[in-house]
Amino acid sequence: MEKLVIEGGRPLHGVVQVSGAKNAALPILCASLLTDGTCTFRNVPRLRDVETMAALLRFMGAESTVAPPLVELRAGSVSRPEAPYELVKQMRASVLVLGPLVARHGYAKVSLPGGCAIGARPIDQHLKGLEAMGATIRLDHGYVVAESKRLVGATIHLDMATVTGTENLMMAAALAKGRTQLVGAAREPEIEELARVLNKMGARIDGAGTDIIHIEGVDVLHAVDHAIIPDRIEAGTFLLAAAATGGDVFVRDAIPEHIEPLLAKLREAGAELVREDGGVRVRSDGARSLRGTDISTAPHPGFPTDMQAQFMAVMTLAQGTSVVTESVFENRFMHVPELGRMGAHVDVHGRVATVTGVERLSGASVMATDLRASACLVIAALTAPDRSEVLRVYHLDRGYESIEKKLAPLGARIERGRGEG
Repeated sequence: MEKLVIEGGRPLHGVVQVSGAKNAALPILCASLLTDGTCTFRNVPRLRDVETMAALLRFMGAESTVAPPLVELRAGSVSRPEAPYELVKQMRASVLVLGPLVARHGYAKVSLPGGCAIGARPIDQHLKGLEAMGATIRLDHGYVVAESKRLVGATIHLDMATVTGTENLMMAAALAKGRTQLVGAAREPEIEELARVLNKMGARIDGAGTDIIHIEGVDVLHAVDHAIIPDRIEAGTFLLAAAATGGDVFVRDAIPEHIEPLLAKLREAGAELVREDGGVRVRSDGARSLRGTDISTAPHPGFPTDMQAQFMAVMTLAQGTSVVTESVFENRFMHVPELGRMGAHVDVHGRVATVTGVERLSGASVMATDLRASACLVIAALTAPDRSEVLRVYHLDRGYESIEKKLAPLGARIERGRGEG
């Protein structure tokens, strides 16, 4: 197991580059299953999840060249239209192959993803939508088996704004016969990005980014060459790290419109934010100027659940009290005990955490439990004026490209080492 060793207490200064968006790259890689041409994707982040998705596509028979930021995929022949448990258990986003496989090949066998550390995330909306489009669905020893000679367009009312469900059904509908309408669709920027890619491939999709998406099915899609948008969660993490340490950092390629809820809360907390050409700059005096600020997570365009843990790390040092309400996932406060080991004062009651700011955090050895909790602990460690170790950083590597190599030029004393856990 690897760990990050951090000697904190140093303000971050300088410029940091945002990588391509993980949550856009994964469904876009799956979209290559919809065509027999060679798809070229640029600005792909170098992440464990990208490697896992590429491995899954290769398992199915796709040809691939994976050298981030460039990835080339050709799924001309899919000999095994299935996603085995061994790969799906590593990454829930593997379920995104379901829609494309049924749409183009008429058959898919995909392992149920089950729950995960931050809570259960069922795929019932995916299956409900595919059934509405004419697919037959059955469960077979922990696998979903979906079949259809050709999907047919339908009006699908989603019971919740599921991101992967919206993406799966949008890809499936792109090759369905007739018109599909997704009502109650998720609105995240990554869904708009997937729609852009599909439309470049010849799909006819409008309304992505709203809660009603219209898809007019086509008979065939062609190859695409596309550069993926910057990662809004990585951008927000760097902004929060700079604010927490009392730094001055320009986050290059941060798209303000994608992180407006976070920017609004950072301003409310006392940080200075400036939109500059090509990114966002943040300045802060750290704990001396930060104020307790309440947040409540919500689907986009609300405050993102993927930024909740990192924002809480900043609030542990803010003056006064803040209330953090997690409305999306039922078990996303597992970073709280680890923050407590560093001296943070956080009380959790159900989905509500009350954070009372302290003057400073202390270095400690802490354990990462999931991707965003990892980033939270890194931010906390960067503020503590002594040594911390963040263990199990394989979680971090799922969503952040060499974070230590990006933070070190900003003045952070951070290095990767071997550790237990």
